[in-house]
Amino acid sequence: MDKNDAGAAQTESPKHLARVIGISVAAAVGGLLFGFDTAVINGAVDSIQADFDLSPSVLGFTVAITLLGCAIGAWFAGGLADRWGRKKVMVAAAILFAVNSAGSGYAFSEWDLMAWRLVGGLAIGTASVIVPGYIAEIAPTKWRGGLASIQQLAITVGIFAALLSDASLANAAGSAGAELWWGLAAWRWMLLVGVAPAVIYGILALVIPESPQFLIRAGRDAEAAGVLSRVSGVRDTDTRITQIRQSFQREDRASYRDLRGNALGLQPILWIGMAIAALQQLVGINAIFYYSTTLWKSVGFSESDSFTTSVITSVINVSMTFVAIFFVDRIGRRRLLLIGSVGMTVGLLAATLSFFQAEGTGDDITLPGAWGPVALVGANLFVIFFAATWGPVMWVTLGEMFPNRIRSIALGVATMVNWIFNFIVTLTFPWVSENLGLWVMYAAFTVFAVLSFIFVRTRLPEFMNKDLEDNTELRPV
Repeated sequence: MDKNDAGAAQTESPKHLARVIGISVAAAVGGLLFGFDTAVINGAVDSIQADFDLSPSVLGFTVAITLLGCAIGAWFAGGLADRWGRKKVMVAAAILFAVNSAGSGYAFSEWDLMAWRLVGGLAIGTASVIVPGYIAEIAPTKWRGGLASIQQLAITVGIFAALLSDASLANAAGSAGAELWWGLAAWRWMLLVGVAPAVIYGILALVIPESPQFLIRAGRDAEAAGVLSRVSGVRDTDTRITQIRQSFQREDRASYRDLRGNALGLQPILWIGMAIAALQQLVGINAIFYYSTTLWKSVGFSESDSFTTSVITSVINVSMTFVAIFFVDRIGRRRLLLIGSVGMTVGLLAATLSFFQAEGTGDDITLPGAWGPVALVGANLFVIFFAATWGPVMWVTLGEMFPNRIRSIALGVATMVNWIFNFIVTLTFPWVSENLGLWVMYAAFTVFAVLSFIFVRTRLPEFMNKDLEDNTELRPV
């Protein structure tokens, strides 16, 4: 595709920018629910364990089963998006979010709770695929990185909202396990409040425009031209529609057979996508967010202080995401990821050394001397660099790296890998921490942070300033 032609065909006006930001924010409410539903269990986990008398392993599975649902949802979301359209899949995800929140809040046993959390996982996995893909398809090339980063900003806002909600409800009741309103414990209200944003997401999904790529594949060129003109600022819509159609290579809908290649049976670019998706989880970010309240209680913080510390960490996560939004289209994806890998390594190494000094066993451990503050600083330094780089930029890259024809299904596969490794980390964290020590878990995270630098430096291409239609080959680096 000729860059001059592309530039001539696009109007970069404040009106179009405002419109596409509004649409991206509306779509990213799915990301907010993604963050909210994954983190809301944080404040409830100890009370759930007490109410249902769960062993550490069963508790870990109760927390982690959502992630299995996420993997399943991610696997199917891409194909459904190509078959039904992006909007209908968003509405379906909103319904699943609402059902999960209501069912989890009224769960009567651990098995019932696990089932509802699995439903929630289907919703989260679906949203995690559909939102970055939709924003990448709707956004002008010049602003695509920043707009796609809104997805991660929404996730961090959702995490913050969940932790703040948990802390507020626990404080109102006296503790997470105490009765609050209508005879329900505070931890149940923590899960029930997710119904409200789910309803809002469903309404927003009904009013935003459909992706032009889907409309063109469905033969609805007139509608696609309207979206390209009103939202993306494209002047020569006929030329852009022709370019998008040519990028599909074939008119029939893509299938998983199209992902096959000569690199261990898959296309090289898919391996790269799956690798960065796995590494984003293997550095341990979600171990901090899922278990942060329990983690800080274990090293001497009170329940109230632990909630406060978790909320502070979440505020850092939200604010630093703006760094990525500002820089991702200025200095590039690769450079941000490399900077992030270095910063995460330093923070994780500090936490590893701190927890290596821990005294006591199981839940009864303390960090002597200055090691407690060092652990807190190290963990938050890690969050700062993750939130400014790997958190949003991984989603930006996945949303834009695959050719138009296979984007939805390839993004679904890579996102499924992300959720599988999220599940592995979440499930193993309690056992490793209790039996081998927190320092062992953090040491493993540190190793993967180093590996993330090496992988990006040697294998990941740069996608900044490239139109989606330029990705016509499933190429290696």
